[in-house]
Amino acid sequence: MASVKPPQSQGDSIQKKGGRRRDENNRIYANPLPITFSQVENKFAVTALGIFGISAARVLNPRCEGVFDPATRSVWITNSKDSMILWRHGFFGKGNLSRSEPSWLVRQINIRKAAGKQMTSEEVTAKRRAERKQFKLDRARAIAAAAAEAEAAFAEGRIISAEETRTSIPSAATWKPTPSIRNAVTPPSERSREEIDDLDAEPLEDLEHMQLTLPEAFFLAWALDSWTSSIPKRYGHAVYACTANVYIFMQLEPMALPDIWRAFQAAHMPLHLEAPLGHGHALRPDNPFLVNYVFLHHYRSLGWVVKNGVKFCVDYLLYKRGPIRPGSFPVYDDPEDAKSSPYNLPNVAPFTWQWLSTINRVNSQVQKTLVLSYVTIPALSRVSSTKISSPACFEEYSVREITIRRFVPARMRD
Repeated sequence: MASVKPPQSQGDSIQKKGGRRRDENNRIYANPLPITFSQVENKFAVTALGIFGISAARVLNPRCEGVFDPATRSVWITNSKDSMILWRHGFFGKGNLSRSEPSWLVRQINIRKAAGKQMTSEEVTAKRRAERKQFKLDRARAIAAAAAEAEAAFAEGRIISAEETRTSIPSAATWKPTPSIRNAVTPPSERSREEIDDLDAEPLEDLEHMQLTLPEAFFLAWALDSWTSSIPKRYGHAVYACTANVYIFMQLEPMALPDIWRAFQAAHMPLHLEAPLGHGHALRPDNPFLVNYVFLHHYRSLGWVVKNGVKFCVDYLLYKRGPIRPGSFPVYDDPEDAKSSPYNLPNVAPFTWQWLSTINRVNSQVQKTLVLSYVTIPALSRVSSTKISSPACFEEYSVREITIRRFVPARMRD
């Protein structure tokens, strides 16, 4: 007797499709750092080296290249190949024309050829925001209508059951977007044929570059040795020209690690403290670059992906399996150094209980964990000018962290 295969439901197909997408993402983003290891295919050599405790794996370092821009305090990665390596192997940097991943060129190709069938992250976000906005409007309209109906029923002496009221007000599970909302992000297929032909006639050029923060760039250059930097030849002067809003550096020269160390700190110095790159007398342990790098190095070493948290009103955002919002608090080892500091470091002053209660309540509403990270800045008396001129000064810093959870009596009675 032949067996009949049961029909595949729509939920099963969606689940399999999501599983394939998840497996593909796991394959693409499998490496947490740009450094990868390749195995030798010769099994005899692997066995022979294993006898002596020697690994046959080879270390592959991409050696990406970037340009240091003092004006924006960032490093520009203009090579698209290097940008994808740094993004897919550790989620370093962001595209200057995108929310996170450099996807401007992909969006333009999608407009021309994909006919809206494949949506980028920016397009998906715009669609979700439009649907969420319309859901709130429909729910408010339904609540107002239900309230008016209840008042009319009360005036007439009628009684409205709870089931009727519940069914009239849409919820997130029952509400369906209207066709007008689904088309809020207009797909390219609905554009006129003339517009598509005009776009196809123009040559497509990638105008996007990746921007690395200075702590990210130094982590790649010093901790991983995966990045080399160039700098405008006349540091501190206008040596780059602007053509059609695209900055082109005219003369570049490679930077050694000591030059990167001094240049990144000089980018944060006030104008009256800026010194030539060859001098280190103006370097201080409370330089914002050093404080931010200590924080980034600490959590990167623990396996976290550290991103800027300005859109969440915090200093940084940590990603591993879920988002965590840490706030960075510099702590001076010697309080007198804070009085003489030329830097206006944020979160140095003690916070109030009202601020802590507010931010803790907000984090509980958005289902994120709040971490208070305290970076202890060594005293000037303990750090010599020779030590502050090299990364050896990092051993004087320390990081303490406290996880904050809001107490909810209804959930924590036991």
